[in-house]
Amino acid sequence: MGMSGVLADIFALERQEEDRFTIRPVPSQMERTFGGQIAAQSLRAAQLTVAPGRPVHSLHASFLRTGQPTKPLDLAVRRVRDGRGFSTRHVTASHGDRTIFELTASFHVPEDGEEWQPTGGLDVPGPEELTSYELPAWFGGVPNFDVRPAGPLLLDELFPLRHPFWFRYRDPIEDASLHPCVMAYISDLAVVDSSRAPGSTVSYSTAVSLDHAVWFHRPARADEWLLYSMESVTNHGSRGMARGTMHTLDGTLVASVAQETLIRPAG
Repeated sequence: MGMSGVLADIFALERQEEDRFTIRPVPSQMERTFGGQIAAQSLRAAQLTVAPGRPVHSLHASFLRTGQPTKPLDLAVRRVRDGRGFSTRHVTASHGDRTIFELTASFHVPEDGEEWQPTGGLDVPGPEELTSYELPAWFGGVPNFDVRPAGPLLLDELFPLRHPFWFRYRDPIEDASLHPCVMAYISDLAVVDSSRAPGSTVSYSTAVSLDHAVWFHRPARADEWLLYSMESVTNHGSRGMARGTMHTLDGTLVASVAQETLIRPAG
């Protein structure tokens, strides 16, 4: 698989039935399970029920309840559709009988078609010009990501990382189907803060992900540099919206991401 340590444990799905999986608790100092981890695990479960040669092209997910890092995660896959060109899967993630997350993923047989994306380079320094940022130990102890912020950190905050940033998994990932899972994992990183109004100094009593979507436009490797950039779209009624992209070093657009968040002001 080409993974070691905590990330290998995250993707260690144990098949209980043909379309049901369990993942043992992964040691963590976090009070709640990182949302990107649950999304990545749910996508992996969906992949394991789809015929080879059908890579994922989109996922749409809802965060329903807080995940508990100390409890096993049960993943139930429903085979919604298998057509000539597309397969659809619905995944329910739960702790026992308590549903915490739902995901719908769509898979597409590769086809030939018109090739286009917006022109223009990446207006940030390259990763070799930047310094690595070590994710806090309480974040989950995932040591093999190299994350390099393209802008300043907010050092007076508990989680100072902000978009945009470069990332890659340091070890080679041999299984091609795992690259979108790792991208899904990172896709929830520092997104809630990105949904805040630019320049906002409001303190929040609640700041969590509500729903999340990723579109995988082109094949990409998560063990090679990807630039992840998210920015706020709107804020209203204690909800925020962030939208962004992932690009390769040469500027190829490989994924788009959108997330709605719950950001309740304190007081």
